[in-house]
Amino acid sequence: MNKKSINLIIALMAAALVGIIILQISWIRSSIRLNERQFDVSVFNALNKVSERLEYEDQLLAYNFLNNGYVKSYFQKEYRRQVSAGGTDFSFYMEQRTSDVPLSINDLLSMLVEDIDTGEKDCNCSRCTAERSRKLDSYMNYRKGMDNTPIANRIKLDYLDMALKEELSDRGIDIDYNYGVFSKRRKNYVLANNSYIDEDNEAQKNIDGYQNLYTSLYRVNLFSNNATGRSPGLLMVWFPSRSSVVWSTVWLPLLGSILFTGIILFCFAYVINVIFLQKKVSEMKTDFINNMTHEFKTPIATISLAADSISSPRISGQPDKVRRFADIIRQENRRMNAQVEKVLQIAAVDKQDISLSKTELDMHEIIRQAAQNISLSAEKRGGTVELDLQATQTQIFGDQTHISNIINNLLDNANKYSPDSPEIKICTRDVKNCIEVTVSDRGLGMDKESLKHIFDKFYRVHTGDVHDVKGFGLGLSYVKAMMDAHHADIKVKSEPGKGSSFILRFPIRKSERFLGMSR
Repeated sequence: MNKKSINLIIALMAAALVGIIILQISWIRSSIRLNERQFDVSVFNALNKVSERLEYEDQLLAYNFLNNGYVKSYFQKEYRRQVSAGGTDFSFYMEQRTSDVPLSINDLLSMLVEDIDTGEKDCNCSRCTAERSRKLDSYMNYRKGMDNTPIANRIKLDYLDMALKEELSDRGIDIDYNYGVFSKRRKNYVLANNSYIDEDNEAQKNIDGYQNLYTSLYRVNLFSNNATGRSPGLLMVWFPSRSSVVWSTVWLPLLGSILFTGIILFCFAYVINVIFLQKKVSEMKTDFINNMTHEFKTPIATISLAADSISSPRISGQPDKVRRFADIIRQENRRMNAQVEKVLQIAAVDKQDISLSKTELDMHEIIRQAAQNISLSAEKRGGTVELDLQATQTQIFGDQTHISNIINNLLDNANKYSPDSPEIKICTRDVKNCIEVTVSDRGLGMDKESLKHIFDKFYRVHTGDVHDVKGFGLGLSYVKAMMDAHHADIKVKSEPGKGSSFILRFPIRKSERFLGMSR
């Protein structure tokens, strides 16, 4: 899959994810707004109902004040008139009358006043007319007196608290709230949270939710159906945990949405990472095949040329030249075998099919042998190999072949990645229960990005303008696998242009026995 196709797939998947997230956010916001509207409507319905009940109680006082026999006779007369005329059935009002609880005291009083005001009467005598006028004047004076009464005196505190709880509970609102009655005449609260409040400003500030009550949107007029048509006060409510109700039906879908969206994002990121990783591995494998072809091509050509030379009549009669060409063939053959062995070793590591033949080894001996092998190549380039072996406990428990390969690989890399005269240094020192081996050079060095991948299979550090560094990208991968197999540790320090240092720590023989790894 080419880069263009990968980018297209990523763009489409990203667009789909963004679209899903936007739709989910939109749905959640719509649900929250709907819950807010439903909550607001329920609260206002409850407050309006409380206001009606308070006004009903207020009007009931007026009803009791006027209920001196005249109202009773009026309803009886009106009932008989409605029934005889075949009009509206007034039995409901009669039921209310008999229980002394009228359905609508406003309707009752307005019908009473209308009857008196329009002069509809059964008797035209002056006595009856005067009686009706007296009753009307008495009612109007009573209402005016009620309208001038302080609003706190018109409200039964326990009744207000009970009515508010009932109406809110009937609408499914069972959360904490603060409420207060605000007097427009005093410009202050007269009662709050089932308590009367004096006019002291400091006392006002001690009311729960004082500032929030002032700014609350939940407020209704009280006793607005009076002679003046103006409301003397407001009933206000504030809900500290309003958001909990608004979000109550949204939390679970929201958490589920976040969870599943997170899973999708994780899988998306993982798939993208795998795609790029596989693409990178594919490129590294291609480079590996190209490098391997190049590495094999040269010795094959050399062997072919040496074989042709031996077959030549001019050479076959000269034993020295035949021996020389035979040595070249053997040397190139060993070189090819070494390359094949590297590939086979890393394949065995991948299959976890490594069988270690552990014995007691002297780390200094292995280092000296490896340094001797690399010194010939380094000296040809005008370089040096320096040993600084300070460790006193040098016995380790490991596979001699693999331990030797580890040191040889690191020294070979130090030599290859030193563009000028190589300066290679090998140091050892004692660390707690370990021997520490440091292989350092003053070569090209590596940046931070390269340090993350140097132990990856087929990975090769970019060498800039230096094009003669050959290899398969398997050496350090093999080194890391073998270090892990020996329960040893490896770290790398490097700076571009200043060289690299590979720090190895091998458990000493005593530590190996202590760990039970001797076998």
